[in-house]
Amino acid sequence: MSGIRSPRRSLFRPKGGIDQSILREHKALIERIDRRKVLRGTLSLGALSLLTGCDVGETGPVQNFLRAVSGWNDKVQEFIFRPDHLAPTYSEADVVKPPRFNAHYDVEDVKPVDGSTWKLELSGLIADKRPWTAQQLAQLPEQSMIIRHICVEGWDYIGQWSGVNLRQFLERVGADLTAKYVFFRCADDYTESLDMPSALHAQTMLATKYAGDPITDPFGFPLRLRTATKLGFKNAKWVTGIEVTNDFQETFWSKQGFNWFAGI
Repeated sequence: MSGIRSPRRSLFRPKGGIDQSILREHKALIERIDRRKVLRGTLSLGALSLLTGCDVGETGPVQNFLRAVSGWNDKVQEFIFRPDHLAPTYSEADVVKPPRFNAHYDVEDVKPVDGSTWKLELSGLIADKRPWTAQQLAQLPEQSMIIRHICVEGWDYIGQWSGVNLRQFLERVGADLTAKYVFFRCADDYTESLDMPSALHAQTMLATKYAGDPITDPFGFPLRLRTATKLGFKNAKWVTGIEVTNDFQETFWSKQGFNWFAGI
């Protein structure tokens, strides 16, 4: 960006002070950036000094910069990911009951799923695409783990999750384990995906229970993704569909500028 001058006023005064009138003029943009909590603490007005010579009002350059940094972060995280490295586990005494609710909307807006009609639909590079009921999933071997949930907003808690190991489930339905992505659709408007190595990690599961009891609402009944190697927003709730694919599909948060890989 150095050497490029904007035809409009610069955000920065010649002596280095921030032009407050420009900040007021572009308050909506600053607030929109601030709501990307994944960047909170690193993307501030001070961090925007990296964009010296660029007008904050020029959303194209700003957004391109943010996406470039996000993409670089994804590549670094993917590079250092160790498929055989396990996240720390904890004792039952550490488990928080009930789990903490988190979503992109208020808890009052949760729309319960009817477990009697719910089915898990399968698509993409999967040999056996027959849908699964909650009763069928309950008959599969159960995995349990006590891990830390880390939210991008800065809070965390320790929870005990039980369910079907995702790798074993993908093997059972004949999924192509050499494919690049596993994409998840949910009963609400949420979507999420994992790179295949993360999906096959030993601590990635399709969770059906919390602290030994079936998951209830508003925590993702009857099925949610639970992985120990990702930030909280990657753990999709109310999962209704799984697609195995080689084509990257934008997810709910990646469309809004969040890091997609979001873990190590």
